Amino acid sequence: MTNPVAIILLVDSLVIIFASLISNVYLGAMMSVSRRYMVFALVIQWALYILFGNLFNVFNRINRYTSISSLTAIFSAVTLSSGIELLFFMWRKVPFADLNQTISSYFISLLLILSSRIVWRIIVEYQIAKKEEQGCEMENAFIIGAGKAGELLYNSMKNNSSKTHLDIKGFIDDDINKYKTVLMDQKVLGCIDDLPKLVKEYDVTVLTVAIPSMTAEQYEHLLDVVNPLNVKLYTIPSLEELATGKVSVTKFREIDVVDLLGRDEVKLDMNTIQNQIANQVILVTGAGGSIGSEICRQVMNFSPKKLLLLGHGENSIYLIEKELRQKFAEKNTEIVPVIAEIRDEKRMEEVMSTHRPDIVYHAAAHKHVPLMEYNPSEALKNNIYGTKNVAEAALNNGVKSFVMVSTDKAVNPPNVMGATKRVAEMIVTGLNGKGSTKFSAVRFGNVLGSRGSVVPLFKEQVAKGGPLTVTDFRMTRYFMTIPEASRLVIQSGALAKGGEIFILDMGEPVKIYDLAKKVIKLSGYTENEIPIIETGIRPGEKLYEELLVSKERSNEQVHEKIFVGNVKGFSYEEVLEKVASLPKNEEALARELVYFANKSSEE
Repeated sequence: MTNPVAIILLVDSLVIIFASLISNVYLGAMMSVSRRYMVFALVIQWALYILFGNLFNVFNRINRYTSISSLTAIFSAVTLSSGIELLFFMWRKVPFADLNQTISSYFISLLLILSSRIVWRIIVEYQIAKKEEQGCEMENAFIIGAGKAGELLYNSMKNNSSKTHLDIKGFIDDDINKYKTVLMDQKVLGCIDDLPKLVKEYDVTVLTVAIPSMTAEQYEHLLDVVNPLNVKLYTIPSLEELATGKVSVTKFREIDVVDLLGRDEVKLDMNTIQNQIANQVILVTGAGGSIGSEICRQVMNFSPKKLLLLGHGENSIYLIEKELRQKFAEKNTEIVPVIAEIRDEKRMEEVMSTHRPDIVYHAAAHKHVPLMEYNPSEALKNNIYGTKNVAEAALNNGVKSFVMVSTDKAVNPPNVMGATKRVAEMIVTGLNGKGSTKFSAVRFGNVLGSRGSVVPLFKEQVAKGGPLTVTDFRMTRYFMTIPEASRLVIQSGALAKGGEIFILDMGEPVKIYDLAKKVIKLSGYTENEIPIIETGIRPGEKLYEELLVSKERSNEQVHEKIFVGNVKGFSYEEVLEKVASLPKNEEALARELVYFANKSSEE
């Protein structure tokens, strides 16, 4: 195979020789120029150019991607080699006529070498574009946003047009100062409100948003304009995803309901987390679930020594194991799938003693409120006894940090699920101080896109033509994305001193009715086409969720999005005594559980 470096070196060498000969012939017609000097100067210039060319990486750059930095490197190499040559001959007091040879040769060499790179890029891009046009059907597209992100997207799409199959026709931007300006050889054609006219004029079928700072209100306005136009609407990944190198800028995603809620991305204390997780053994229970699997993904970014994926569902554990092995193939982390039931006390002890984890994230739980109302004994076994088994096994085996994933439904719980999570919180925090393990719990609200979340249900109902069902139009909930919640769980664990119940800042509560309207708009429909109906509150549901009762509020903030709740309760021994005395009858069990959980908030 031909070495591209050798070809570039040969071409540049021939250019320098040609430039020297042309200069000598041209100057020879006007003045006397020594042939001996020409040969001597040519050898010196060529040798110096090879030296500086290697220094500035002139020869090993990919010429298809010739950029300003590439041209600057060539300019530097040619200028320095000719400049040093000129100074050398001036020091040797060479006649002025001969010095003209060096000066003339410099300008011709520089012009021809720069031109060779530009011409080569034009030829290659033309050939590639021709092949792509022949090989696939291109779609016309606009980029919304003529800023830095738009420029980055345009460059990436030009270099990856065979993957995106998009032919960019121009930029759209609401900044009137950018109207009719040119960015990267494409014109800013108008603003978002001009899209109906421009889409028709340029026969555009794809719109891609390249504005990382776009607000929820701006997204809603964009949807109002775009929904009637029969175009596909995408956005680029978040800046965080781009910065970590997980995805390229051309890995488009559809506009999501998260964009319409306008939540700011969480900024983590990366150094603190890195110091806690790197080269440690991490165990995640419920690793196949929505939160557990995302905790695993986030943890892998910090290169633990070993990651234990514990869950009772064989298929879900298989899927997350497969995903992590593919996505983090370059990591040296040992990934160990553990099929186990947290209700099995002996098995939990066996797993902990075998693998000796440093940190445990306990995400396994039954979380569906109405289902647990019908099955309180199962909620008791899983959420209370299961947590007890995992926490005690962690304590017995010297785990450094144990973080339990809790819920806002543990506050003043009117339902079995919330009550069992409140009791589990007391078990975890009650174990703190009984050994070296730092126990803590993290409370947050609903997560968008999780199993049982209302958003997937709404999308399913839209796909069927509606209606969308809301139990009560007054109902509100706190919402957070799965990655955001998982990151904050990890951050809380890194900040824990032991015994805390951390409260995540969930922002403002969202009306479920408003969320339903956003999903309809996002799907390209109107409320006239997809109606929303009220069905009545289900067993155990509350109209409004809380993250703390008033007496639990404290001013202690350990992170921009994390507070420490002043949460009291019964001691570990009192909790176990009460749990052991609970009645067997399902109805009585549910009543006693809810009563005990609420009584703990009064202590």
